[in-house]
Amino acid sequence: MNTDKQNIPILHIVHCIDTEGPLYEDIQATFERLYSIFGIKMEASPENLRKLQGKKIYLEGLEDAVAKCFAPELLKYNTNWAEISDMLDEALSSDFRSWMLDDFGNGWVYSWHCMDHIGYYENPRHKDVGYGNVFRYYKSKLALTESSADEINWHFHPLSLARKPTQAATSYLNSYDVLLPIICRRILDDQWFPVVNRPGFHAERPDSHAFMEQWIPFDYANQFVEEKEDQPDVSDGRFGDWRRAPKTWRGYHPSHDDYQVEGNCRRIIFRCLNLGTRLRSLTTEHFHEAFKEAKENGSAVLAFADHDYRDIRPDVATFRSMLLKVKDQYPEVKIKFSGAEEAALAISGNYFQPKLVLTTELIGNTFFVKSQEGELFGPQPFLAIKTRSGQYFHDNMDLIEPGKVWAYVLDEQTFKVETLEKIGVGSAGRFGGYNVSVIETM
Repeated sequence: MNTDKQNIPILHIVHCIDTEGPLYEDIQATFERLYSIFGIKMEASPENLRKLQGKKIYLEGLEDAVAKCFAPELLKYNTNWAEISDMLDEALSSDFRSWMLDDFGNGWVYSWHCMDHIGYYENPRHKDVGYGNVFRYYKSKLALTESSADEINWHFHPLSLARKPTQAATSYLNSYDVLLPIICRRILDDQWFPVVNRPGFHAERPDSHAFMEQWIPFDYANQFVEEKEDQPDVSDGRFGDWRRAPKTWRGYHPSHDDYQVEGNCRRIIFRCLNLGTRLRSLTTEHFHEAFKEAKENGSAVLAFADHDYRDIRPDVATFRSMLLKVKDQYPEVKIKFSGAEEAALAISGNYFQPKLVLTTELIGNTFFVKSQEGELFGPQPFLAIKTRSGQYFHDNMDLIEPGKVWAYVLDEQTFKVETLEKIGVGSAGRFGGYNVSVIETM
C-alpha cells in the first residue's frame, strides 16, 4: 500500500465506537454472567459484588480475572438515551475535542459504528429495538452539534441460534433475514451505504469474511495481541479470533481462504484494540509499535475501540495521557486525529481517485443501473427493494457489462412494478466513499 500524500510521516489516531445505544443489567444478571463465564455460583448481592471487585473472595486463582471482568467502570452503563445524551453533550463539545490538538491543529474525531437491534425474542437489557433507531439518533445528534469531522460507519452483531440478545454468535449466514433488510433500509430510507466495518463481538468467520469482501472495503477488526487471554468465555479463539493475524498497524489485504493471513482480497483489515474493557487492551508498547511503523513506512493507523453504552470520556482521557508519554520520543512523526475511513484512504493513497457515481433508470419493467464515474468496490451494486406492503428485499442483478451496467427484471419471477414502492442500489466505491440511487415507483 502507498503512504500519505505528504512526505512527513503521519500516525493517524482513530477512535472507533461500537455504537449500540443504551444497555441495562441488573445485579441478578451480573451474577448470571459470573456463572456463565467462570462457573462460579453465589448469591447476587451488592456486598458480594464489592468483594469480587476487591478480590476479597478466594476463587482458586481466578480472583484477578473475575475482578477485571466485573470492574466497577465496566458495570456503569448508560441505561437510557438521556444518559447517552448527557455524555455526548460534553464528548462532542469543542472544549472536550480541543483539549488536545493534533499536529495539524484539529481536535478529537470519533467514528460511530452504528448497529440495529433486530430479531430478538426478548429484551432483558432494554436495548432500543428497531430498524435504524441507533443510526438515526446519532445522525441527528452529530448534525445538531455540528460534528462534521465525525463518521458514521457499520456495526453488526450476528444473532445467536436461540435469538437471545444476551448470547454471542458469529454467523452472518444465520442472520441474513435481518442483515439484508437492515442494509436495504439504509439504502432506501436513509440514502446511505456502509464503507467501514467494526465486527460484532470482534468476530469474523468465513461467511462474514466473504460478505465483507463483496461490499465493505475497510475493516477495523484485527485484535492481535501477544498476551494470552484470562477471560475463559473468549479464550482459545472463541469469537474474536485474531491469534494469527499480522501485528502491523498499517492494515493488510486478507487471503480469500483465511482472513487472518495476508493475501489478494480487495478489502483492508486494520488493527484495532480496546480501551476500557476486559480484554485485548491497548498498551504503551502498542503506541511505540505504531509510531515506529509510521516513521519507517510514512504512515500508520493506531486505532482503538470501545462502546457508547459506557462513558467514552475516560477512555479518551486515558488514550491522550498514553499518547503524551510516547509522542515526544518520535519528533519526526506527526499525529493526526482521523475518522476510520479518512485514515484508511490516507494510508492507501487513494485520496484523489474518482468517486463512485451510480445512475438508475426504469425502462418498462427493467431496472437498469450504470456506473457513470469511479469504480464499485465489489462485483455488483447492492439491490434494495421495498414493496407497497412495506417489506424489504435484496436480490442479485443481471450483469450486462462488467463493472459498468446491471439490470433487474420486474415480472412474475420477481416483483411486478405495480407492487413496489421503491427500488434502488447502493455501493461502496473501490477506493472508499459510497453512492446510492433510488427510484420511487408509486
